[in-house]
Amino acid sequence: MAFDNAEQLRKFMKDEEVEYLDIRFTNLVGVEHALTVPVDEFDDDAVENGFAFDGSSVAGFTSVEASDMTLLPDIGTAHVDPFRDRKTVNMKFFVHDPFTKEPFSRDPRNVARKAEEYLVDTGIADACSIGAEAEFYVFDQVQYSTSLNASFHKVDSDEGWWNSGSDTMIDGSPNRGNQIRVNDGYFPTAPYDKTIPVRDEIAANLTQVGFKIERFHHEVATGGIQEVNYRFNTLLRAGDDLQTFKYIVKGTAEKMGQTATFMPKPLDGDGGCGMHAHQSLWKNGKPLFYDENGYAGLSDLARWYIGGLLKHAPAVMALTNPTTNSYRRLYSGFEAPVNLAYSQRNRSAAIRIPVTGDSPKAKRLEFRAPDPSGNPYLGFTAQMMAGLDGIKHRIDPGEAVDKDLYELEVQEEYDVPKVPHSLEESLKALEGDNDFLTEGNVFTKDLIETYIKYKFDNEIMPLRQGPTPKEFELYYNV
Repeated sequence: MAFDNAEQLRKFMKDEEVEYLDIRFTNLVGVEHALTVPVDEFDDDAVENGFAFDGSSVAGFTSVEASDMTLLPDIGTAHVDPFRDRKTVNMKFFVHDPFTKEPFSRDPRNVARKAEEYLVDTGIADACSIGAEAEFYVFDQVQYSTSLNASFHKVDSDEGWWNSGSDTMIDGSPNRGNQIRVNDGYFPTAPYDKTIPVRDEIAANLTQVGFKIERFHHEVATGGIQEVNYRFNTLLRAGDDLQTFKYIVKGTAEKMGQTATFMPKPLDGDGGCGMHAHQSLWKNGKPLFYDENGYAGLSDLARWYIGGLLKHAPAVMALTNPTTNSYRRLYSGFEAPVNLAYSQRNRSAAIRIPVTGDSPKAKRLEFRAPDPSGNPYLGFTAQMMAGLDGIKHRIDPGEAVDKDLYELEVQEEYDVPKVPHSLEESLKALEGDNDFLTEGNVFTKDLIETYIKYKFDNEIMPLRQGPTPKEFELYYNV
């Protein structure tokens, strides 16, 4: 159930004998944090003045000399945790300054909230709907390690094609075959699909905490890739939904003796985890992207939105594809959306216009480049801000490309812009193209600079320094 105010939530917790409140907030790079208090601590003072925490211990927040921060509740996000042995309510919080109570500019949830306010202020629309399709793998086993003299990783799955010649399965039982071939895992039935039980439990747990499930199935790759689709939401709530979705997916897999990951490219030679982002703008309850006379039923406003998203895509992808591993997924093949073009039905374009019939309410665009490895609040906001910039400046996206972009002639392919090839390239694009994000003070320059520095210092630089097993394979005998 949804709660409108603290009094209503406290009554529920008392009636249901809830013992604890789990306080959730998200750091700059998208990792959710939690601290737990007894429900008695959630009194009127806590609602007004919040809970204190050390911001200097959270990635991308504050330094030691300004470490004290305050968490203020967002009552509408409360739900019962399906995993805790002691009955617990989880709730998301905003981060604020402890003295002024001003929203903290590096809090991703505050960024998304400011973006929704800015959208209204533009007069263009009053709501942005986001539907995210976050794919993930469920493995039976994972191992990885790096040290001074060694590095390796290994994942395993009973359904993985690499196990087709094994004598026994991971649990020691005989191998009965039925492994899924590479790039052949789309909609298989049992016994090929060995992940039905965990996927059923994930859907049930999501429903329990308030998600409206639309469909769920195995995806294309071998080794346990999954997709569970749920109903779209407004921008801030879509970010909240994705954070809760990740928690439920990982927790369910753990309880069933398996492990789930949203890493974009955990397997070499098969498909990765994308997060196609469906989006549309609304005003006064009416959809703004539909025009029966437009290409694929799109209004001019929708085409300008596409123009902005395509123009700023390299910078946006520093936030929607924010890991070095993200760019292992983005190369031609496996339906990788590497071409910065738009098209109806065409899965080889970065922006696809789904075929949704004649319903204006269903008209939307699908940005296919993003993956689920980053911060949803920043990623969703960046996409909307790029689209709004396109509308404000009436950016023409050009002609749609209604052909297989993987089969273009050489000159045709050369003429189609491509997504960045690396996180470093995307971060440099963000560094040089971010004015569209700082409109309305939605993103601050400080946040952007902090984010870029964090990514360079903590992800790009460490990966530059050490060798990889592939480099040993290529170069040990030179």
